[in-house]
Amino acid sequence: MSQLASARSPYLRKAARQPVQWRPYGEEAFREAREKDRPVFLSSGAVWCHWCHVQARESFEDAEVARLLNENFIPVKLDRDERPEVDRRYQQALAVMGIPGGWPLSIFLTPEGRPFFGGTYFPPEDTPQRPAFKRVLQQVLRAYRENKAGLQELSGKLLEHLRAAPSLHRPGAITPEMLQEALQAIQASFDPQAGGFGGAPKFPMPGLLRFLMARWYLAPSAWAEHVLRRTFTQMALGGVYDQLGGGFHRYSVDEAWIVPHFEKLAEDNAWLLGCYAQAWRLLREPLFRDVARGIVSFFRATLEAPQGGFYTSQDADTQGQEGAYYTWSYQEMKKALSAQEFKVLAMHLTGPRGQLPHEPERKVLYVARGLKEVAQATGMGLREVARTLASAKDKLLALRLKRPAPFVDRSLYSSVNGLCISAYLQAYEVLADRHLRDFALRSLGRLLEKHLRGGRLLRTQGVEGLLDDYVHMIHALLDAYEARADEGLLRNAQGLADILLEDFRAPEGGFYDTASEVAGLRLKSIEDVPHPSGNALAIWALLRLWGMTDRGRYLQEAKRALEAFAARATELGLYASSYFYAMDGFYNYLVLRVQAPPSGPLGRACRRLLRPFKVISYGSRHEGRVLPCGPQGCLQPLVSPRELRNLQGRT
Repeated sequence: MSQLASARSPYLRKAARQPVQWRPYGEEAFREAREKDRPVFLSSGAVWCHWCHVQARESFEDAEVARLLNENFIPVKLDRDERPEVDRRYQQALAVMGIPGGWPLSIFLTPEGRPFFGGTYFPPEDTPQRPAFKRVLQQVLRAYRENKAGLQELSGKLLEHLRAAPSLHRPGAITPEMLQEALQAIQASFDPQAGGFGGAPKFPMPGLLRFLMARWYLAPSAWAEHVLRRTFTQMALGGVYDQLGGGFHRYSVDEAWIVPHFEKLAEDNAWLLGCYAQAWRLLREPLFRDVARGIVSFFRATLEAPQGGFYTSQDADTQGQEGAYYTWSYQEMKKALSAQEFKVLAMHLTGPRGQLPHEPERKVLYVARGLKEVAQATGMGLREVARTLASAKDKLLALRLKRPAPFVDRSLYSSVNGLCISAYLQAYEVLADRHLRDFALRSLGRLLEKHLRGGRLLRTQGVEGLLDDYVHMIHALLDAYEARADEGLLRNAQGLADILLEDFRAPEGGFYDTASEVAGLRLKSIEDVPHPSGNALAIWALLRLWGMTDRGRYLQEAKRALEAFAARATELGLYASSYFYAMDGFYNYLVLRVQAPPSGPLGRACRRLLRPFKVISYGSRHEGRVLPCGPQGCLQPLVSPRELRNLQGRT
């Protein structure tokens, strides 16, 4: 029986059916490698990963490949969602080797766990770009047998290089001018045609969007407003957004947001829910509100656990095909729709750029023409076009729900759940959907019950919490505290923050990604890859806690972390946007010391105040006032919602 058959991870359990004799990642696998003097082959991927499925079908289910691995290597399978810290170390090792990373990660290790060669997807036969997997196995095995000492030396040097990486961060002074320099880097990378930043493949980069929204609010400019409107609009109109069921796919393979990789991750959608809800409040574009509601619809239909909590992801593939669940041929559309519905929907939601590269007859739905253009082309009234389109979309969605659905990973991870809870609570204040608040609070209670042990946090059952788990759960607790004024939530957040400072704090400032060494390494980074970095989130969490508790150590450690990454963040530019968001909060926070009932008019007005870097601290409930305090000191107490709205946080 495979050692993976009883694993918690569905990705590992699926691999248990393969003829490769996989071991789970851990000391037992490396002990066996040392005893048998074999190299370790580590395959890291995820249940949502299309190319992981391809390599599994082509190689890991092949009898000859299985024989090569079983007889000559110690094969180890890793779920990168369950153990992202292990995956991250070997992805960085690939980068040092000059090899682009990604999934599946295929890396070869010494029996001590040191990497010496690797790649991502290897095909079954040689191609001009990649060698065949069998050839790679044979060459690695030959090198290990004939030049073991050389590989040991190479792996040792590579490990030392990785160990030295955290010390390369040069501390520096922080200044408000750094925020403007970061904006200039964003401006240089903006795509004026399709929105977003850089070229293909294109990721949403929510940390950058959040930073830019905050900057635009505090220092309005026509350029920043244009960038935000263009980017949020083009993402919403593209195939990267599910035009029928709501929610976003992970990223677009083209620069125009049209053809995506089709996996849907809770993490991506939580970030984008918060971004679109905030964009609706800032820019008052109804499309952005509708997209936020669409993301909520996707969560409710697919990723909400009935008892509370959020599932991790939905696969890209069904029946061995990527995107088959989401795409349509014209024949399928004509069969499902009336002639008029087909005419309107095909004109509005299909175009020449939406063809799947490997199946041109299948169309990705994206907004190719606006409703006014469709009305002009068809001679129909605008309202009739809208009604016809709504009917057609309803029919296609109902038909899609009858297709074999992509697999959902029902794992509950602290980081993912903390992020989703925060997104729901933030969106509640914008969308006024009580389900968002109620489900978020129920989920928070369940996660604390399942994953909090002796004050310390688990990532999932049997796996210690990582930096990302701690910071996302701290933010979730603080968001819940602001929503309910429950002092117990604030105490829980402080308890996790104290563990953060005790177990993760780096001597020179900032935080390691793990509480102890993993694979011989402790890493720390400020880069958004592409989600906001754990260190940036930790800095803002500490600043929020300082505003709520007046504990000076939180402010001191936040400032030390900002200084620790100052030089590196300047080098990274837009890829450190979440760092600059935290720095912006350091210079422009607004603490609202609420001395009124949280459910009363003043409490509600504070929560709904449109202002980045707002921190709510509850005190006496009998004074009937709010004391706004910023970096320059406190203003006069405010005693009515109108005074608070007039303030709008611009201190």
